[in-house]
Amino acid sequence: MVLQNNTILITGGTSGFGYEFASQLLAMGNTVIITGRNSEKLRAVKQQLPAVHIIQSDVSKVEDIIDLHEQVIRQFPNLNMLINNAGEMRKLSLHQPQTLLDITREIEINLMGPIRMVQQFLPHLKQQPHAAIMNVTSGIALLALPISPIYSGSKSGLRAYTLALRVQLKNTRVKVIELVAPGSSTPLNDQFKNEDGFDSSLLMAPEKIVAAGIEGMRKDKDEVFPGLSKVIRILSRLAPRFIISQQARMGASTMYGN
Repeated sequence: MVLQNNTILITGGTSGFGYEFASQLLAMGNTVIITGRNSEKLRAVKQQLPAVHIIQSDVSKVEDIIDLHEQVIRQFPNLNMLINNAGEMRKLSLHQPQTLLDITREIEINLMGPIRMVQQFLPHLKQQPHAAIMNVTSGIALLALPISPIYSGSKSGLRAYTLALRVQLKNTRVKVIELVAPGSSTPLNDQFKNEDGFDSSLLMAPEKIVAAGIEGMRKDKDEVFPGLSKVIRILSRLAPRFIISQQARMGASTMYGN
């Protein structure tokens, strides 16, 4: 895949992987549009990356996706790449009361958001000479992290959806890539720093994960497994009970307190 002179839309572009994707893809000579829920954070990224285009939009809201599609297609008719990166991760004890609306919040953002984004933008992408969709999942998609049960389900669901999407689009010009990200030193993981069993030395720098993802795109890979996600992929097949027992150590006191 040629990674210059593309027009790329990245959801969740104000920090972490989204910011790194924007920075690295801009440096390669692409037009980059990022979205985010927080207007102040979007403006801050614009100051750091003056060439980036910013649009306030929430992937958990259908009306925002419809408006985003209308604005992007009007202003950037050459859009040919979508990176579904926006995500939320929470540590949750299911022993504690949760409202029925709030308990599924990560499903709305991490799973339903990408599905709706693809559905809305796919007709346009199919018309381009070459196009790509990248869905950012997680090593947790291969084996659950019990302290983050809804996040685990959302990423497993997104992985399954991505596999099916790739099959359905095999006769189109739209390439479907999955970035299976390992644990990373992004704001997403800051909440776990004081949890028992958390080992920050295992976290991979976001810029390295994104660089691996971009290199995978350049090489036309269907799936990219940077760092420890390669190990998780193997162990989830060979020793799933061992892996889940190790995953269950993190935040055990939080999960089992009832």
